[in-house]
Order: sequence, then C-alpha cells, then structure tokens
Amino acid sequence: MTIKQEHLPITTLGHDDIREAVRAINAKFPLEYWSAKEEHREFPQDYFEEFVKSGFTTMTVPEEYGGGGASISQAAAMLEEVGAGGGATAACSTVHSSHIALSSIIKYGSAELKQKYLERMVAGELAVSFGVTEPDAGTDTSRISTSAVRQGDHYVVNGQKVWNSHAQRAEKCLLLCRTSSRGADGTEHTSGMSMLMADLKVPEVTIKKIPKLGRNAVDSNEVWFHDLPVPVSDLVGEEGQGFRQILASVNSERILLAAECVGMGRWCLERGVAYAGERVVFGRTIGKNQSVQHPLADSYIQLCAAGLAVRQAADAYDRGAPAKEIGRLANMAKYLASEAAFRTADAVMQVHGGYSFATEYHIGRHWIELRPHRIAPVNNQMVLNFMSEKVLGLEKSY
Repeated sequence: MTIKQEHLPITTLGHDDIREAVRAINAKFPLEYWSAKEEHREFPQDYFEEFVKSGFTTMTVPEEYGGGGASISQAAAMLEEVGAGGGATAACSTVHSSHIALSSIIKYGSAELKQKYLERMVAGELAVSFGVTEPDAGTDTSRISTSAVRQGDHYVVNGQKVWNSHAQRAEKCLLLCRTSSRGADGTEHTSGMSMLMADLKVPEVTIKKIPKLGRNAVDSNEVWFHDLPVPVSDLVGEEGQGFRQILASVNSERILLAAECVGMGRWCLERGVAYAGERVVFGRTIGKNQSVQHPLADSYIQLCAAGLAVRQAADAYDRGAPAKEIGRLANMAKYLASEAAFRTADAVMQVHGGYSFATEYHIGRHWIELRPHRIAPVNNQMVLNFMSEKVLGLEKSY
C-alpha cells in the first residue's frame, strides 16, 4: 500500500522540475548509505557535492553572485524533497549548511568581504559554521558573553560557543559576539552585538565534538576562542547591529526548516502506511485496525496542514509582505511542521512495534533526528510566547 502522489502533503505548487531533480539525486543514495554515515560519523561529502554541482546549495543566492536567484518557495520545494529522501536531518543539514552565512554576507557584507568569500562559498569550497549559542545564553541571545575587542585593524575574540554544526570541517565561523557590553549607555540589550568571519583552523581556537543521540553524520561542537585575532575587514555589516542582521535571516530559515520537516514527515508516513498494509498479526493486516489507521490518518492531516502553512509563509516572503506578517507566518509554519513531523515519526514507531528499534527500518533514525526540531533553531515554547505577545496582544511572560 502507498499514498497516491497527488495526495502527498506538499509545501509548494508548480516546482515539479526541482522536485524531480532532487528525487533523482536521492535515488543514488540508498537508506544504507545514511545508516553507514551515521554509524561511522562521516560527513556525506559525495551527497553534498551532488547538490553543489546541481546548484541547489546556493539556489537562493542572487544570480549576480553566482547563485540561482531562486525564490524561498522554490528552495522549500527542494528541501522538502531532501527531507523526503530518507537521509533525515543529516541530509537536510548537509544541503542547507551555508545558507545563513551566505545570506548574511550577501545582504550585509562589504564589497571586499563578498569578493573574499562568496565565490568559494558558492563553489562549495568554503564551509562556514554558525556561532551564536553559548552555554549560559541559549534562547536569550542578548546574554552572550563572547567578546570582540578592537585593537587597531583587528578584533581580539575570547569566549565559547556551543552546538556549532560543521565546525570540524569548516574553515570559518560566522560568529556573533559582543563588541560592547549588554545595555551599555542605556542602549537596548540586543545592541552591541556584531558578526565576524572568524578563523577556526588556527591555534587560538579549540574545537570539541559533542557526543549526540543522532545526526552524527553532521558534527555538533563546543568551540573556544582564546585571543583570536580577526581583521576588521572581516566584520559582516555594521558594528553593534549583528543581532538585527541575524533576525533578517531568521524568517527564511524557519520556513525552510518547516519544509524539511514536512518532507521527513512524508517519508515516515509513507513507510508507516506501507508497513501497516503488509504486517500480518492475528491473521489480518494491522492496517485493518482503527488503532493503527487513526494515528496515521491524523498524521496525514497534520502534515497537510503544516504544508499549507509553509506554502502561505513562503508566498508571503516571496511577494515581500511586511516583516511582521512574515514573522507570524514563518513561526506558525515552523511550529506546525516540527510538531507534525515528530508526531508522525512517533506514530509510525508505534505501528512498527518492536521493529521500530531495528536499524534496518530506519524509522528510529528519523524519530531521533526529528525531535530536536521542536527545540531549534527556536524552541516551540518561544514560538507560543511570540504568538501570545505579538499576535494576541497578551502581556510578555518572560
């Protein structure tokens, strides 16, 4: 049994050529490929290179900088199919890894900075990690303490970041740090933060991999900076405005992550439906039982709703709707998609029974890798806080 193609939960319409191209790439990498990468903790370099060659890793970069000039809706279709290919979050993280750094440099970087880095990033030669989160400053970004003190023509960076993806292989880190103290001179708490393109493969930087439950094909790390010099020319945008500059990329990131979640939820649901139609217990297929049917049907409805939310958010982004409206829609899409995808994976784990823990079915890998999306890049409780305050007009609760 399988879900008809026309009934699949999808996030966008009219991008069949993109979807077919991604499906063709995914077909080259069977499920066993992803199990091996997870087991050996190896970055899927050959998968990444397929997407670089096809232009998908930089499809939203303007054509004048060597990208494809694609819309967020087109990128959502691409990443949804990446998620639906069986590689789970490891595959998605591999493809979208440089998105934030690229968009930040294009939007805020000086001509010198763009010339220095963009060509190599677009070609897939320069990997860039993203450093924001700190051990004592998670969601409350205003409390980061990593400092960058200017000394002549360079900054000196000291501090620690955590959960940096790709830091083991990345040459650079787009680093959010404090160039002035929190609330200095009566300014807002979010002022005084700046973005720097900092070196990683130098003696002044220590990188330690974080042991994880899953998504081990893509590394996550703790990173320490000890008197690291960074040229002033590697400042991205305006000094003291780093937080606002990052916010400009937040909405697109949430839309694209939501699309990935819909894709991964699709993969899980299709496997659940197929297994329910094949598995025989007590002389009948388990798919005849309402206790199996209803969770799958509910998962399908929730994924369809999430797909529509992603479509609405992407459309608003592409037509240049006001930032507040995009923020409302992007947060809703992220919330709905991450919740629906994980719950679908959990329902399909239940359908598979004991076999859900067998690695050959790959359900457990998706279950583990989908769980963090309810936490990052923004905790879903913070999404509810945002909706309560900014949309419903209730008092701030934190």
